[in-house]
Amino acid sequence: MIPDEVFRSLAIQTESRLVMVVIDGIGGLPVRGKTELEAAKTPNLDRFTSKAVCGLIDPVSYGITPGSGPSHLALFGYDPFRYEIGRGVMEALGIDIPLSKDDLTARGNFATIDGRGIIVDRRAGRIPTEKNREICRFLGKEIKEVEGVRISIYPGKEHRFVLVFRGEGLRDNLTDADPQKDGLKAKGTEGLSQEARRTAEIINLYLKKANEALKSFHPANTVLLRGFSKIPHIPTMSEKFKLRPAAIATYPMYRGLARLVGMEILKTGETLQEEVETLKKYFDQYDFFYIHFKKPDMAGEDGNFKMKVKAIEEIDRILPSIFKLKPDVLVITGDHSTPTPLKSHSWHPNPILLFSNYVRPDRIRRFTERDCQRGQLSRFPAMDVIPLMLANGLKLKKFGA
Repeated sequence: MIPDEVFRSLAIQTESRLVMVVIDGIGGLPVRGKTELEAAKTPNLDRFTSKAVCGLIDPVSYGITPGSGPSHLALFGYDPFRYEIGRGVMEALGIDIPLSKDDLTARGNFATIDGRGIIVDRRAGRIPTEKNREICRFLGKEIKEVEGVRISIYPGKEHRFVLVFRGEGLRDNLTDADPQKDGLKAKGTEGLSQEARRTAEIINLYLKKANEALKSFHPANTVLLRGFSKIPHIPTMSEKFKLRPAAIATYPMYRGLARLVGMEILKTGETLQEEVETLKKYFDQYDFFYIHFKKPDMAGEDGNFKMKVKAIEEIDRILPSIFKLKPDVLVITGDHSTPTPLKSHSWHPNPILLFSNYVRPDRIRRFTERDCQRGQLSRFPAMDVIPLMLANGLKLKKFGA
């Protein structure tokens, strides 16, 4: 990884426009001989691939399965092992919750638990967002504080929510209160230091009260908490790369992460087309755009091969609207792989294409995992995507004499 001080000395501001399209969970594994990308009909993506250079990127490192936070940090040019950011903070900032440096946040799922304490469904059947809001209002009234610590609950999309604990002496070095898989027993959190034990006791008492209060709300009859975190210090993309960056994303966590690295969060609608229209609207006002498409990852986590193929094809249909803007540099890739056979994130590398006026095209005909591994970019760390984009946008000076 190039040191921050080197980037600061090399980066220059120019008028070139850089666009990073992140298709969440795009990488897959073969089912009956084909991955989801190979099975999808993607004429627009394939046509553009022939004009670009291609390769595969590892989100964080060989064999490491990343969360969405570390994988996005790497794409934005940050070492995810150095800048570890909790899911709670990202979700909280993504829905514009005002936080102080002392506030402790957690990402929450409403989930389904059976009479034996086993998690049956970590997402409570992806309950409607309106039902989520109703349950959050109820819990917010039922449990306002625990042991003198004030607790606020904020609804997100579908089964997701954010908890904020406000009080003195709270610590974030805690284990997740989430088994991460269906079929396992629910659990509380544990403090990873003597100082964090009181915080863990408060959270576990909250969980006990919440479980009691939610008995009549099946399938959302329990809560899972993870990503306990406080606001970290992290340099912005403007400080590090001299960019004027903006983010277009519909899900809170991705907006929160983008805000942490200094991106302007652009207001957008829920559909793919509305995201692209937002890009068009602001295209002359910023020089770096991150645009995020979520659906393939959701289908991957549900193990729905056909739905993931359909989501990829839906994205392909809107890509010409991005191509017509003629960005100086365009990258299309994923943050991580979410193969439908695994129903989860995985360690597999993601395909990537990079287009600019300064590439020697590979002439690859399809944007798939196996095709892109033949590209000249070969296989490389996701942290090197931003340097490549800056170079192709003529935003880096020469290094050394």
